[in-house]
Amino acid sequence: MKNIKRFETHSRVSLEEVNSTIDVPEKSGFWKNFITFFGPGALVAVGYMDPGNWVTSIGGGAQYGYLLLSVVLLSSLIAMLLQYMSAKLGIVSGLDLAQAIRLHTGRKTGFILWIITELAIMATDIAEVIGSAIALKLLFNIPLVIGVLITIVDVFLLLFLMKLGFRKIEAIVISLILVIILIFIYQVALANPDFSQMIAGFVPQTEILSTGQLTMALGIVGATVMPHNLFLHSSIAQTRKFDRKDEVQVTKALKFTAWDSNIQLIAAFMVNCLLLILGAALFYGKADNLGTLTSVYEALKDKNISGAIASPILSTLFAVALLASGQNSTITGTLSGQIIMEGFVHIKLPLWARRLITRLLAVIPVLIVTIWVGGDEHALDILLIDSQVFLSLALPFSIVPLIYFTSSKKVMGNFKNSRLSIVLGSISALLLILLNIYLLIQTVNTIF
Repeated sequence: MKNIKRFETHSRVSLEEVNSTIDVPEKSGFWKNFITFFGPGALVAVGYMDPGNWVTSIGGGAQYGYLLLSVVLLSSLIAMLLQYMSAKLGIVSGLDLAQAIRLHTGRKTGFILWIITELAIMATDIAEVIGSAIALKLLFNIPLVIGVLITIVDVFLLLFLMKLGFRKIEAIVISLILVIILIFIYQVALANPDFSQMIAGFVPQTEILSTGQLTMALGIVGATVMPHNLFLHSSIAQTRKFDRKDEVQVTKALKFTAWDSNIQLIAAFMVNCLLLILGAALFYGKADNLGTLTSVYEALKDKNISGAIASPILSTLFAVALLASGQNSTITGTLSGQIIMEGFVHIKLPLWARRLITRLLAVIPVLIVTIWVGGDEHALDILLIDSQVFLSLALPFSIVPLIYFTSSKKVMGNFKNSRLSIVLGSISALLLILLNIYLLIQTVNTIF
């Protein structure tokens, strides 16, 4: 294998405190290996069901019925392909995506890509902070400004969890994912969606190209295929300890990593579908009444909107799931921020300082907006939706380098992408770029 000689160019491994800390049994059956590698995909999957998805998916269902289910499906398929590439880059080369980009770009190009990626991380964290703050207000009547400040504590919670071991973090994240899935399966079952329209929604329609639908569709793409997850997966895929010079062991790692990644992303796909179906089944035609997550919470206990199934229990479960989603996402968002900061600019700071800086980069803009609008949830939700559209605009700057590196014989050796993967990855990147250009043209025409 002709991989990048990481240790000749980098003095630090990615997420060094957890890198290669989980032993992989050399001789064991399928299920033991499956369990050993099962976990990192969960941390990736939570990025595909964070509070940003809630507004875009529920809003998409409320405004356009089941129309955008095809966008959720397409986004999830693209995500499965790209996340596998990301994990493969980390396992084979020993580099995370940020390190690989910095190593193979000039100072100016690397700096520009770092700024774009940092902005994408901020956009991701903004959604997580807003979601957590709103959930705290709904459940405990904590003012939004205080709720935003409380999210800073998440950084120190993560530090504590890291001391317990990475497997403990994976277990906590998986548990919270199960809570979210169960709550929305229950709520969708009560909502009694139109099954035939739901199936038809998975077939793409040209109607999606209308300006409003396209903006929401790109928001869903931005909330589903997320730039920070590509950096995250390339790093946490390295938490398993095995001989990376042994092609047999690397092949085994890639096989079980693919199982882990795809199963967890199927769970994320289910959550996104459930969110959109819930919006379509309960709120289609009533979108004017659902401008914020708070209004969705209120609608779930309002019999005039949700009908006979409306109840305080239903709305409380919604808030509980929102808090679980926000807390899950703060863990992965903070880790991603650390990976990007260390990989691009090689900043050497104490662990707590690196994580605190990453969190403050997200909290400060949300705090400013919260104070400026006087705790208006509607303004925060607009900020949340715009952050998801920005993620879609920033995505190609992560996808293109990822496809390039994983398709390179020099970087990946015998594990470079197959022709089919290169074609599918290139089509995905081109599709996103063209959709973004089309959206910008439509936006300019609307303004002028």
